[in-house]
Amino acid sequence: MEQNIRAVTDRPGADRPGSDFSYERGKSEAHSSGVSWAAVIGGAFTGAALSLILLSLGTGLGLSSVSPWSNTGASAQTIGRGAIAWLIFTQIVASAMAGYLAGRLRTKWATIHTDEVYFRDTANGFFAWAVGIVMTAAFLASAAASIIGGTAQPPVLSGTAAAGKTVQADANDYFVDTLFRSDHPVVGNSDVVGREEAGRILAHGLKQNDVSAADKNYLAQLVAARTGLSKPEAEQRVNEVITDARQSADVARKALAHLSLWMFIALLSGAFCASYAATIGGRQRDRVKYV
Repeated sequence: MEQNIRAVTDRPGADRPGSDFSYERGKSEAHSSGVSWAAVIGGAFTGAALSLILLSLGTGLGLSSVSPWSNTGASAQTIGRGAIAWLIFTQIVASAMAGYLAGRLRTKWATIHTDEVYFRDTANGFFAWAVGIVMTAAFLASAAASIIGGTAQPPVLSGTAAAGKTVQADANDYFVDTLFRSDHPVVGNSDVVGREEAGRILAHGLKQNDVSAADKNYLAQLVAARTGLSKPEAEQRVNEVITDARQSADVARKALAHLSLWMFIALLSGAFCASYAATIGGRQRDRVKYV
């Protein structure tokens, strides 16, 4: 027992006040935490800040390569591939930095087995990645909600009440239209009401994955009254528009699915890089020598 105590106290800096190697007789390792939250939070803030910086840089590069003129600038497919590659790169760099700082700035565990130190470093890096992701997501969600809320909501209503009433109104507009639907729709010069009602019918049909025969017939009446087409021609145009709308919705659904899969790959890569970088920072932390 005395030899073990002497082996610990003989290490460089063991008897220095506040040293990582200071030995307290009778103290158990169970009283110390295996997570260095100060290092974890510091690494998470750094990773979140670096992620926002790289996101801004990627947005600027993407917008600079897009042109409103035809046959000029990068194509949509190229922009999409570049955005995915930049997203993965951002996650790798930001997460690796967060994990490295979490491992390098942690408290030095002098009397812990090497395998346990490796596990703790990996966990600290993963915690730094997780906290940074939550912080970044919260910031982006708050910014998006502020932008959408400031531009889309009416000035009279704000906050939760306005959002609730807007969603409720959008859900009931289609059913309100069916109450006042006429067999002979009257179309004015501006036709704002007819266009809005047709849009609600299409939105409801796409949501239900089908447009009823009654809705198609009414849309054909609206189109015939507005354009002067015959009833068969108006019905054919309605069917073509519904088919095109379904194809557009299907393309958007596939694009969202692909984005979700690549987002999963990027986040998974970030978690791995953060955990591995924390072990590198931890090893460098343990090799520090006192002067």
